Amino acid sequence: MHYHLSLTRHNVTFRARLVLAATAAVVVAVVLASGAAYVASERSLVDSIDVTIGQQAQSLISGPGVPAIPNECVSSGQCFQVVAGNGAVNPGDPQVLPVPPSVRAVALSQGNAPSAYFTTVTNGSRLREVTIALPPQFLYRSQSGVYRLPAGGALQLTAPLAGVDQELRHLFFVLLVVAGGGVALAVILGYGVGRAVLGPLNQLTDNVEELAEHTDVSHRLDPGGRDELGRLRRAFNRLLSALDLSREAQRQLVLDASHELRTPLTSLRTNLEVARRLDELDPGERDVLIGDVLTQLDELTTLVGDLAELARGDQPGRAAQAFRLDRLVEDAVSVATTHGRRRNITFALEASPCWVSGTRSRIERAVGNLLDNTLKWSPEGATVEVTCADGEVAVRDHGPGIAEADLPYIFARFYRAADARGKPGSGLGLAIVAQVASEEGGTVTAENAEGGGALFRLRFPTTTAGTPSGGSGRHPAGSGGR
Repeated sequence: MHYHLSLTRHNVTFRARLVLAATAAVVVAVVLASGAAYVASERSLVDSIDVTIGQQAQSLISGPGVPAIPNECVSSGQCFQVVAGNGAVNPGDPQVLPVPPSVRAVALSQGNAPSAYFTTVTNGSRLREVTIALPPQFLYRSQSGVYRLPAGGALQLTAPLAGVDQELRHLFFVLLVVAGGGVALAVILGYGVGRAVLGPLNQLTDNVEELAEHTDVSHRLDPGGRDELGRLRRAFNRLLSALDLSREAQRQLVLDASHELRTPLTSLRTNLEVARRLDELDPGERDVLIGDVLTQLDELTTLVGDLAELARGDQPGRAAQAFRLDRLVEDAVSVATTHGRRRNITFALEASPCWVSGTRSRIERAVGNLLDNTLKWSPEGATVEVTCADGEVAVRDHGPGIAEADLPYIFARFYRAADARGKPGSGLGLAIVAQVASEEGGTVTAENAEGGGALFRLRFPTTTAGTPSGGSGRHPAGSGGR
């Protein structure tokens, strides 16, 4: 049954739910207002009767002479009755009203109890009654004679509620008609509000469906006003802009990758064409040919790896861990030192213990790319200076430096300076460094160092997760080890 009801509720249109909600809200408001009006009117009518019978009772017992208080109900519907301190009616007088415990309590007070007002039913009629305490030695005259109340007593005086009940019935029917009209008006207004509210929403839905059908993310919606729908339109436009930028970035990545892949593939094809005549080549030429092919395959492998790293982006699920950045840099310097031996390039590392939190493999890739970049631009026999402290890795080479025109684009994908055309590389190494720095919460900057060469600073937030051991030291040129 619960499942069936859930399905039924979900099958109701939003317009119907809006009309029902507006109608329910108006119904609740009308019912509450009508109930409050009914209760307030009843209280007001009863209070007016209480004032009347209270004044009448006071005038009876406070007048000059011996007051005449007959124990009887007159034609107007009013009833009078005097009870003694023991709660009993004088033997010579008839009992016309019941004597409940509340009346007995007032009668026993010897004139000290406050007046009591309540509603009672006598002979099928609803009456409003006031009970006033009478002092000791109170003297009054009834139809059977004159009586004195030694211990005091109480005067009971009532007034009929027939008129009040008739007014309340009339008011009930009026409020019922008003409530019915309010409900009908609520349905009409709810339908009108539904049309007014859902009209712009339907238009927005049509626009979104049209975009989904044509997949034109370059299109933008009307920004609308300052209401919620306008906010939704502007948020959707921001989403379209992000999608447009993402698609353009993917398209540019494919175009750039195609361009960069074309050169090594062309060279590889040329060498393979030559390899068809391998038996015509002497051993030296064969070694050169095989070396060229292996070099081109290495370039393709590096380029494909760089493209995969860039395309991977900020994927969820990477587990950040705290690790010693200085030890990571030491390992990277050790690898770079091996590569630099062919050109007699050495690395001088100065590192002090520091902890960072992030994806170790990606940060290791970024540091390695920085070192490879400086290795490419360092002249033969030069020294590359590397420092690591407080979450910052600084790498300084003694090459030609960076042209001022190239500084703004040094970390752009596939960007290569004019004097880098003849050097190996795809133009993705520094782009990967910038991407890793951004996604791991760090920064990277490039500048020209004093005295020549380029200086790169790669920074990551430090952490206190772990107490590093060991000290700092200056590694000799080419050592790079722990």
